Amino acid sequence: MPTLPLQPAEFHVFDTSLRDGAQQEGLHLSVTDKLRIAGYLDELGVTFIEGGWPGANPADTEFFQLAKGIGLQRSKLVAFGATRKAGGKASEDALTRALVEADTEYIAIVAKSHADHVERALRTTLEENLAMISDTVTFLRSQGRRVFVDAEHFFDGYRANPDYAIQVVRTAHEAGAEVVVLCDTNGGMLPSWIGGIVAAAAATGAQLGVHAHNDTACAVANTLAAVEAGVMHVQGTFNGYGERTGNADLSALIPNLQLKYGWDILPPGSWPTSRGWRTRSRWSPTSRCSGASPTSVSPASPTRRACTPRRSRSTRTSTSTSILRWSATTCGCSSPTWPVGPTSRSRVSSSGSTSTTVSSPPASPRSSRA
Repeated sequence: MPTLPLQPAEFHVFDTSLRDGAQQEGLHLSVTDKLRIAGYLDELGVTFIEGGWPGANPADTEFFQLAKGIGLQRSKLVAFGATRKAGGKASEDALTRALVEADTEYIAIVAKSHADHVERALRTTLEENLAMISDTVTFLRSQGRRVFVDAEHFFDGYRANPDYAIQVVRTAHEAGAEVVVLCDTNGGMLPSWIGGIVAAAAATGAQLGVHAHNDTACAVANTLAAVEAGVMHVQGTFNGYGERTGNADLSALIPNLQLKYGWDILPPGSWPTSRGWRTRSRWSPTSRCSGASPTSVSPASPTRRACTPRRSRSTRTSTSTSILRWSATTCGCSSPTWPVGPTSRSRVSSSGSTSTTVSSPPASPRSSRA
């Protein structure tokens, strides 16, 4: 029998469905969609929810404003951004300031770690890129924020110029980043290549994470290889959504960690059993919609009255409605609730659209989960 790795004292499951997953071709998430999905992720109990890039587009900025009112109980919301521009100051950079104004405790910033990309994409020097990382992390820390640094193209960068890739990790760590996330942005790594590179990065003393794309169909396997090499932070999306072939699939990764490794990944009561879900969803309120507009009502509002679902018809839903493969019926009102009602089944037609067919009432609010 193989020896299973021991669970670290601290371990993070970082969901980026609302940011990286939203780059899936054909997937369009409204602000209301993202608020609703954040509620489900919180109920499941992932450690972190990356909500988007405030300041980069109006929708993500609005999301972070409204997300303050949804009352996350288990998960921490994370704002995503980037290092400041070359030649500038983080304290004067508009997008860096927008990260602070998003008012989240945690911020994740992406930084170049491939030397060729620094010179060809950023068109700056290797030294200036390190200064951008250090200045941005230091400034955000001075504003009371806790910072993760996503080392973009780290694995490819390490294979091309290992000394510089490791220098990026060390710079982020010494500036105060709590976790440096090693990214297989190109998705080209294989599991047997992962361990040695993670070990080299760990020599810096930094706490490490991993973010794997799935271009070789190895994202989950590569993530598990990184875990066995010592990372304590894993990033991914549900259903593996994301650009190109997607990201590491948390729908597979979490069960592997929880059931195969025997680790305590999800809070007790948040996973299904043979008798259905352990607890009733607080995101499927038994109250009726207030009829308020989507921007003024949170998904967990306790003031709603029970909706009357349409029971005998098929309704079309957007792809985003079933992003986590949970089902619901429509109530016909304007409130952004996830109405309580009979079980529904999602079906994808040959044209790629999704329809929801209502069937009998469930014994449990989670029994309709596909």
